[in-house]
Amino acid sequence: MPETQRKTPENLLAQSFNTLSLIQFAFPSMIMMVFMGLYTITDTVFVSRFVGTNALSSINIVCPVINIIVGLGTMLATGGSAIIAKKMGTGNTREARSNFTLIILAGILIGLIITSIGLLFLNETIRRLGASRILFPYCRDYLTIQLIFAVGNMMQVLYQNLFVTAGKPVFGLALSVFSGIANIALDYIFIVRLHMGIKGAALGTGIGYMIPAMIGTAFFLTGRSELHFVKPQLDISVLLKSCSNGASEMVSQMSTAVTTFLFNAAMMKLLGEDGVAAITVIIYSQFLLTTLYIGFSIGVAPVISYNYGRKDEKHLRKIIRICFCSILTISAFIFLFSFFTSENIAGIFTANSKNVLEITKNGFKIFSFAFLFSGCNIFASALFTALSNGKASAIISFFRTFGFIGIFILILPEFFGVNGVWLAIPTAELLTFMLTLYLLIREKRYSLK
Repeated sequence: MPETQRKTPENLLAQSFNTLSLIQFAFPSMIMMVFMGLYTITDTVFVSRFVGTNALSSINIVCPVINIIVGLGTMLATGGSAIIAKKMGTGNTREARSNFTLIILAGILIGLIITSIGLLFLNETIRRLGASRILFPYCRDYLTIQLIFAVGNMMQVLYQNLFVTAGKPVFGLALSVFSGIANIALDYIFIVRLHMGIKGAALGTGIGYMIPAMIGTAFFLTGRSELHFVKPQLDISVLLKSCSNGASEMVSQMSTAVTTFLFNAAMMKLLGEDGVAAITVIIYSQFLLTTLYIGFSIGVAPVISYNYGRKDEKHLRKIIRICFCSILTISAFIFLFSFFTSENIAGIFTANSKNVLEITKNGFKIFSFAFLFSGCNIFASALFTALSNGKASAIISFFRTFGFIGIFILILPEFFGVNGVWLAIPTAELLTFMLTLYLLIREKRYSLK
């Protein structure tokens, strides 16, 4: 297809991509995810240094609830993005706008339901998550505020993905950077200056959610992009398709919630509150380092869906090859960085506790090997979602984030003690990588008919 036909001023998804232009297109999403990761772990850094490691442990205890909120938002966003981008690729822009509006409204409703149910069963939820008597008050303070801001959390996750689909990744990046800086500033004000403790951390994060939620809503109300709010048609099939197509991302977050609970239980049993603090540091560090994979996958997914909708098989294959080469390069960089700077990373969080520092430092050396395989697994899951193959995507996500990890976190500590905890994720990523290769080989045409 000639370049003049492919590239239009209205939609950047239509251009003919090469390696450089694809990375440039995905780069804002990558930086956006890094900033989201930074302001997510800002809470843990401020809490560990200015409140204490017990408060740090409490954040990880209630983290499964936050995983569920993010999971629901990501499911709607990624599954809906594939539907919207495909319809835009076929020229059905009017219907794409209606679907977009419906998905945002569904996200707001889900957020309100989560807030209501969560606050009603707050104490029981915290007890079932395994909070000790020492950690319970910290957990209650943090989770209460997080639940109040559930709608903001849902909306910022939705907009994070849909700005890319709308062809506005740079605007999404700028908004993410602004909200991240605001969150860091608010954490300093609330925790350090006003001495609000863990409540201040939760409040700073909640306000950070609301910044992209409110500005994003205002932007899509103006009609300045091809994708904007319109009066929606209540099409339940679109919501069901979004949920089924984005099921892998929901599976990933739900699985993370369960495995976080299992990690907390294992470390509480082996090393007590200090062990939970150590696993908290590593889990949050893992999230930050994998944001490059996630951001790249978010950035290129609409491009893949768009070309899939156009049935441009040749260009689609080219894009997928570029993506895998890029992911392998990023994986090597992240592994080397995490392996050789493990003590420095641990020290950022654990300067006030030598015991937690030693536990974390030793664990990070083993854990770093997971980054060699996780990038390809994350991208392959996003790839199948973009191609509307939710089943293959869900299989990868399930085994990567729950199936294999759940097995290994229950078995390996029995043989290797604490080292078995650290080995669980690298072993799970390796086996998932083998499964991913099988699925990619089986789907030689990448679901194109």
